[in-house]
Amino acid sequence: MLNISVIGTGYVGLVTGTCLAEVGNAMLATRISFMNELALLAEKMGADIEHVRNGIGSDQRIGYQFLYAGCGYGGSCFPKDVQALRRTAKEFGNDLKILNAVEAVNERQKEVLLGKITAKFGDDLSGRNIALWGLAFKPNTDDMREAPSRVLIEGLWARGATVTAFDPVAMHEARRIFGDDPRLKLVDSPMAALEGADALAIVTEWKVFRAPDFSAFKAKLKNPVIFDGRNLYEPKEVRDHGIEYYSIGRR
Repeated sequence: MLNISVIGTGYVGLVTGTCLAEVGNAMLATRISFMNELALLAEKMGADIEHVRNGIGSDQRIGYQFLYAGCGYGGSCFPKDVQALRRTAKEFGNDLKILNAVEAVNERQKEVLLGKITAKFGDDLSGRNIALWGLAFKPNTDDMREAPSRVLIEGLWARGATVTAFDPVAMHEARRIFGDDPRLKLVDSPMAALEGADALAIVTEWKVFRAPDFSAFKAKLKNPVIFDGRNLYEPKEVRDHGIEYYSIGRR
């Protein structure tokens, strides 16, 4: 256990396991936001963020964990702990500029998929329906707190689109959050979400999404287009099936 005494303030802070967990989560959030920044740069440069990840991850000082680019982190722990550490620093007159940037990058990253969709279809999405795979902020939970799916759904609605969504366990949570809003239809399978949709957006890396029948996509979607916020597939494999594929920092 690590004790930190702050002299002259009347404050003695005891860094417990909980506080260390905050610092640890903030560090992991920093890795994610750093990779997301690099992914956007890779897109501009025509590079592949997977090559970058494999290269730097092979350095034993860095490793591969939490180096995956995507559409942003969510949940309760990472956002809460980043904010808590920033607040603690401000109490002592210290502005944690790196964590300020981590949070700003993450909020921007949650808008990336929407930006790719509007770049393809235009900012006015009236009359369009987008299939959505994944609602929870990560696999193996029904937690939708701070989830990228919420930002995407609300952004699509604001532009006139409707959404048909599937998640293996978070459907009841989506109903609790969004109620019976007619702009959101929840279905009981991934393929049912594709029926008649203009495109597919993926925001949660559930295992059930990892090996789809790409040939069935073209039969169900009005436009064979995938916006993959979790880089689940090899771009060439998807495109070889005649599907337009937009990922995060891949080519």
